[in-house]
Amino acid sequence: MDSDQADGRTQGTGRRALLGAAVLGAGGAALGLPGTARAAGAPAAGRAGRGLKSLPVPTIIGHRGASGYRPEHTFGSYELALDLGADVVEAGDLVPTRDGHLVCRHEPEIGGTTDVASHPEFADRRTTKVLDGVPTTGWFTEDFTLAELKTLRAVERIPANRPHNTLYNGRWEIPTFEEVLAWQDEQTRRRGRQVWIYPETKHPTYFRALGLPLEERVAKLLRRHGKDGRNAPVILQSFEPTSIQRLNRLVDNPLVVLLSSADSRPYDFVATGDPRTVADLITPKGLREIAGYAQGIGPTLDLVIPKNADGTLGRPGTLVRDAHKVGLVLHPYTMRNENPFLPAEYRKGGAADGYGDAFGAFRTYFATGIDGVFTDNADTGVAAREDFLRG
Repeated sequence: MDSDQADGRTQGTGRRALLGAAVLGAGGAALGLPGTARAAGAPAAGRAGRGLKSLPVPTIIGHRGASGYRPEHTFGSYELALDLGADVVEAGDLVPTRDGHLVCRHEPEIGGTTDVASHPEFADRRTTKVLDGVPTTGWFTEDFTLAELKTLRAVERIPANRPHNTLYNGRWEIPTFEEVLAWQDEQTRRRGRQVWIYPETKHPTYFRALGLPLEERVAKLLRRHGKDGRNAPVILQSFEPTSIQRLNRLVDNPLVVLLSSADSRPYDFVATGDPRTVADLITPKGLREIAGYAQGIGPTLDLVIPKNADGTLGRPGTLVRDAHKVGLVLHPYTMRNENPFLPAEYRKGGAADGYGDAFGAFRTYFATGIDGVFTDNADTGVAAREDFLRG
């Protein structure tokens, strides 16, 4: 056990205890215990200051806001997610500017999420870089100052699936993380309930090598806004376990390790020669290690219920049970309403922008005992949860 893990094991105990009620609520629902799911899913009114225990279970997390209806990572998307009933908003995926600010973009390459290509003054910024081992061509946030990025406007990332979202292209600028933290306070006051956010450190190994480390910047801003405590309404996540370990030493927020496909390797593992894959991390041994420095995992839905060769759902694995056994919550990703993103048996027709039986898919995933889910369609998730808890 290295020093990172030792520190995390000591500091994580209290935070893991804080999650007990949420874990038991989801576990009770999976076991069919009478009344448990209904109580866990009750509204959080009057429970402010109790950290993650104040969130309903299953928790509905607005993935990049309400990205099923608005261009992602914009204040328009974030606010709509709240309007649609999201318990938590993923605001946002954090990447740095050249002058050290953190901004909210799905990736540092912004050719697909902004109108940068239509700005001739930035034509010479288009370049090819190796991002986590993959050659990637486009425009990168670290090559722009914040002032320059503020001249750009957000656009829909997947117009073939969401042509209606293109109506809103150009309406919103790129938000900074500091603006998001101020927005969170404003929305909390205006709505009369605590607004939660769920930011992610993106490609932290890549940016640390460029001299733009993310974790220290995140921690500084959280401390500045008084949101670095165990009951703070900010959950931090990353696909790189070492990023979460660093954050565990810097802040006391709830922490979540994101997990991609079973055969993939976190890029920090690749960079340091660690041979383990995600399959190793989701074994009982791997989950116990994660529980030493984090309070949850964010697996792909395919890690919860693997798919058959024909794209239909197979039998649920043991991940939910194994994670709960060591005190970890599970917030898998991502539920979307459109046919191409649903398991094959829940699709209706072949239209790329057509909706399938998302309610059926939500019901099947909720039945595994997951503690929450990321979704591009918060309203669908909220209605599906109501159906599920009603029995």
